[in-house]
This record gives sequence, C-alpha cells and structure tokens, in this order.
Amino acid sequence: MEVTKLEHACQVVTKDGARLVIDPGGFSRPVDVEGVVAVVVTHEHPDHGTPDQLRGILDRNPDAVVLGPSGVGAALAGAGIAVEVVGDGDHLEVGPFTLDFHGVRHQRIHSSVPLVDNTGVLVDGRLFHPGDAYTVPGVPVEVLAAPVGAPWLKVGEMMDWIAAVGPRRAYPVHEATLSEVGFAMHTDRQREALGNGELVVLRPGETLTI
Repeated sequence: MEVTKLEHACQVVTKDGARLVIDPGGFSRPVDVEGVVAVVVTHEHPDHGTPDQLRGILDRNPDAVVLGPSGVGAALAGAGIAVEVVGDGDHLEVGPFTLDFHGVRHQRIHSSVPLVDNTGVLVDGRLFHPGDAYTVPGVPVEVLAAPVGAPWLKVGEMMDWIAAVGPRRAYPVHEATLSEVGFAMHTDRQREALGNGELVVLRPGETLTI
C-alpha cells in the first residue's frame, strides 16, 4: 500500500491498482487520478472536500462511492453528490480496502464557531487519517497522518495526542496554514512527541510505502 500526500489534507492511497482518496479539499490541486473506488470526506469544511473536487473525481471514476459523516451528506446534497453516511464504529470493505471509522466531532476552534461532524478513517488497520480532531482510535496505528497546523491546533495538545496514539511512523498534514518557518518548528515538536517513532516529512506529491 502506498500513500501519496497532496497539498494540505488530501491523500491518495493506492493498493492493488485501486485508489482511495481522502479529503480532496480546496487547498489541494485537482485530484486527477483513475481507479478510485472510494472518496472519504472526514468533515464538511471546504479545505477537506469541495463539490468541484468531488465532481472531477467522480467524472473520471463514476463507480466510486463518497463516504462521510452526516454533516458531509447534508452539505453535498445541494450539489447533487450522493454520500454514503458513515460514523464512529462503522466498518466497510470497498475494493481492496478495509475502512474503520473513528470519531464524532471536529476539534473546537472557538465558542462562536459551530462544531461539525468529523469522522476519521483507519485504512487496512494501518493508516489513520483523523480529519480535524484529536481522535485516539483505541487500536494500534502503524502510520498516522498528523495535522501540523490549524485554527484549532495547539502544539502541546497535538504532541499529547500523537503520544497517545503512539504510531510507529507519522507524517505531517494540514500544513497550508503555516509558513515554512512555522512548518519546521511544528514538525520538530511532532518528532519529539513520537519518541522512538519516526516522522517522515512528505512534500506534496511525495509517496510513502506502508
């Protein structure tokens, strides 16, 4: 299995010639790939999923299913994009991928900002993408897609969360809100939180074999 990190939150996971796209949002390049069996949108914010991105993927992959929590389904209904609703504790098999969903709500930004549904995805019991939340799935995680910058992110909380998940490897995602200097500072803290684990810094377009 390989994961290719695109800009910000978007990842493309490839296995046995099939692809799974996670969080194709407006901060990422157009996702121009074929062989997509499913798209997971962890929550409704546009940096994680937009109608334009999803239409582009579905035009090339008309049999792909879009998966997300109920808030994603409601947000995309007006765009005519069908969403199979998933939530915390759900288990699905799509193509060669096994998907387990963890989490309920987006991390709090501020009391004035409404909380939305957020459900992270564990792919093949190995790769966990949390969306925008400090969800600890409660099962071993081999590779963690670890948010590194966000309006809701506090570095100390990020470090505690990474330590609680305890992955063998992690790579930073959700970096579009940071400068290059801020990115390097935050990844240093991620590396510290991993202890004996390994941080792999993937630039957009780079791939990690899992």
